[in-house]
Amino acid sequence: MRSLPNKHCSSDPQPTWLLQANADILSPFLCQLVNSCLEHGIVPSSFKSGYVTPLLKKADLDAADVKSCRPITNLSIVSKLLERFVAQQLTTSLLPDLQSAYRAYHSTETAVLNVVGDILPALDFGNLALQSLLDMSVAFDT
Repeated sequence: MRSLPNKHCSSDPQPTWLLQANADILSPFLCQLVNSCLEHGIVPSSFKSGYVTPLLKKADLDAADVKSCRPITNLSIVSKLLERFVAQQLTTSLLPDLQSAYRAYHSTETAVLNVVGDILPALDFGNLALQSLLDMSVAFDT
């Protein structure tokens, strides 16, 4: 809760600074709320509403043209807390140890290092090492 940015959003009646200042008191209640959401698999409808602001894609585009803007949605602070908690649980406990995508401090470089770290010892022991790659990145563009 304390790591959330202190931004004012007109759609959120609860200011971030107020939650952060009273984190010790509110944490047990927010924890119970988050656990209840996860236990029942339900996100309250109030968590799903937000304040949509159009933002220009590029500074030189026409602000009056809707196609020149992209929508930015500001959700409530409690909704953001739930989202961060779920994301943290997914990345720390459910993702395989060798997965590099969607994990902090992991990249394609760490994935390559893992593969090379497996192949080189196999070759050093005289074993055969094969690698098969499949690029599915374009498959979802259609």
